[in-house]
Amino acid sequence: MDRKILLTFLAGASCLIAQAREVRAITAEVAKKCQVLTSAAFPPRVPGNPAAGSATGSGREQQDYFKKCVASGGQPPERDQQKSSK
Repeated sequence: MDRKILLTFLAGASCLIAQAREVRAITAEVAKKCQVLTSAAFPPRVPGNPAAGSATGSGREQQDYFKKCVASGGQPPERDQQKSSK
C-alpha cells in the first residue's frame, strides 16, 4: 500500500518537474554591467554614501531596472523603450 502511494507521488512530481520552465543563470559580466548601469541611472543622494538613498527613484524602481537590464542581456532598459517607440 505504501509503495503505491510513493510511486503515485513520484509520478506526479516527475510530471510537474517536466512542465517547469527552463531557468537560465545570468553571467557575472551581465550582472556587473547591469549593476554599473543601475548605479548610473539611480545616483546616490549623498555621493559616497549609498545608505543615504537614491536621488531619483525608489528601491523598487532600481530593482525593476536591474531585472529589465539582466533580461535584455546587459542592455539598458531605456534603449529597449526607445526602439519600441520608433
